[in-house]
Amino acid sequence: MDFSLLSETLNSKSYEKVADICDEHMLQVAAEGVAFQDDWPYAIHLLGHIYAGDINSMRFLWKSMPATVKEGNPEVIAAWKIGQKLWVRDYGGVYEAIRGYDWSQEAQGLVAAFSGKFF
Repeated sequence: MDFSLLSETLNSKSYEKVADICDEHMLQVAAEGVAFQDDWPYAIHLLGHIYAGDINSMRFLWKSMPATVKEGNPEVIAAWKIGQKLWVRDYGGVYEAIRGYDWSQEAQGLVAAFSGKFF
């Protein structure tokens, strides 16, 4: 699977485009019948929706994820925790959720940008 456009977007810090790129790419690979669930960048996708302020889309993405990803990917769990705190407007909890995880290099810039935009 080719994530070069997503990588370029993250590298150029065009974080407002991340969720749309992920959504479009997911639809494309699903329509082509490609099995993508194991390799999908779910944490980046969730964080893209969070950055865009689209908490409803974040929730629907979470519901569509395989249970193995929800339970076995610590970065996905950490991103989901941010979304949960946003959903109930627990902004102190959002801050704790951001600071409480050692984000991957791919996610660090996106999380920092959201944090700077939010706090």
